[in-house]
Amino acid sequence: MKRILFVCTGNICRSPTAEGVARYFIETAGLRGRVEVDSAGTHGYHAGETPDPRACKAAARRGYDLGALVARRLEVADFQRFDLILAMDQGHMEAMLKICPPVYRQRLGMFMQYARRHDGDEVPDPYYGGEAGFDAVLDMCEDGVQGLMEVLAALED
Repeated sequence: MKRILFVCTGNICRSPTAEGVARYFIETAGLRGRVEVDSAGTHGYHAGETPDPRACKAAARRGYDLGALVARRLEVADFQRFDLILAMDQGHMEAMLKICPPVYRQRLGMFMQYARRHDGDEVPDPYYGGEAGFDAVLDMCEDGVQGLMEVLAALED
């Protein structure tokens, strides 16, 4: 079983969107039981809350359900539990490096390294913008998750 964790700041916009998209792709690719995903935030601002309503609305328009997800803060134990821990932007990577035990640093990466259609290594934070930002995040998450699933499928062969 491969365990993947998506990380953003408060775990209510970008990382739960990536998690929701990944859950959908895992299900449709028949990878349930072989790939597990979760998301967390570098800060506990929104711990216990559901994703931002704008993220849920944008996701629902494309058939993704984020309603059951609950924000939580990244924990040191996550570095041992997950095989791959993917940051949404460089600030998240820096925060992860500060608390990640050195033995697990090879598990860290940038989520957008798996994207095929988008350039750049960061998913921008849509929190302070309008609904179009949440759609842009969804585009990036679909691209990144598709690329990630291709990598995981190749490992299965």
